[in-house]
Amino acid sequence: MASDDAVELEFGKGLISGYASACLGILSLCGVLCFRYPAILTSEQFRVAYTTEFVRSLLFWILVTAYFSGIVSYALNRSKILAWVGIGTALSASLLGGSRVEVIPFESTPFSFGLDWFAISLLFSMLIFIPIEKAFALRRNQNVLRKDWRTDLTYFFVGHLLIQFIFLWTNAFASATFAWAATADLQSAIQSLPIWLQFLMATFLADFFQYWTHRIHHKTPFLWKFHAVHHSSQTMDWLAGSRTHLIEVFMTRALVIVPLYVCGFSEPALNAYVILVGVQAVAIHANVGTDFGPLRYVIATPQFHHWHHSKDAEYCDANYAVHLPVIDMIFGTYNCPKGKWPDEYGVVSGEPPPTFVAQFAHPFRRRRAG
Repeated sequence: MASDDAVELEFGKGLISGYASACLGILSLCGVLCFRYPAILTSEQFRVAYTTEFVRSLLFWILVTAYFSGIVSYALNRSKILAWVGIGTALSASLLGGSRVEVIPFESTPFSFGLDWFAISLLFSMLIFIPIEKAFALRRNQNVLRKDWRTDLTYFFVGHLLIQFIFLWTNAFASATFAWAATADLQSAIQSLPIWLQFLMATFLADFFQYWTHRIHHKTPFLWKFHAVHHSSQTMDWLAGSRTHLIEVFMTRALVIVPLYVCGFSEPALNAYVILVGVQAVAIHANVGTDFGPLRYVIATPQFHHWHHSKDAEYCDANYAVHLPVIDMIFGTYNCPKGKWPDEYGVVSGEPPPTFVAQFAHPFRRRRAG
């Protein structure tokens, strides 16, 4: 059944240009605010991944596109709200300095928000995965602004905004709990290996820990309450993977970081692994119907992970790995019928509520008797 927040986007009605303008206008404002308050709003770990000039150029074209699409939407759509939001936020960003805003000298702080990580990630995720989903769609009648898209966008925003705190928590947990295992001899031996081999080792070890953490979430009633939030999405696309309870995010990432911390992989290998995580976490949930041939046995694909989200008990307790299906094969939990896809997605039983706030509270609520 269609939801009130499912929006039918038809070409020529001014809605596509309206949403584009509103989204880009808001992102441009986020970008300018990051320039003005970098110590508070930008992540120390992510700042090294881009240059000021790159962001200035990106910001300029985002502003131009936001204004242009806002004008198009204003002309085509009877409702002017989206156009006003897009043009208004773009104008605010321009008045605050636009693409020429000056960066005030600042000192890094241990606590900051990842608004830069959110804005750039959202922009490039949309630019890459929306066209891919349109070109290789599994369900061709599925709209970009489908059911519950606002809820999943909220998860995307909050998860990226808190990235600095997640890094601090995971690093603190690993160093406090497993410092005894992180010996200099072990780390020197690991770092002496070729970068490509370190990358493969890091991927396997991290996914091994991810596998068992994931499987335990399915088998432990209390932890399942948290993980059920992720499974509650009834639609698979590039945004669906963002729906993960914040407590689960902290728990899972803290455990996955353990082998990476103990082994002390070199920075290039870790950077390659982080890129893989960022891309694959989005890709395996995407509305993409490609089979991928023999590659489907080597790396987790949308088909592999879609079966894990199936609203069928036979399949949702399988395919726990995030990167490497071979781990499921080793432990007897691989279940991915060739050439077939699930008919329905969602939680088999114990459906969490639909909104972000209610889903956060869901695991802590006691079930009423009767």
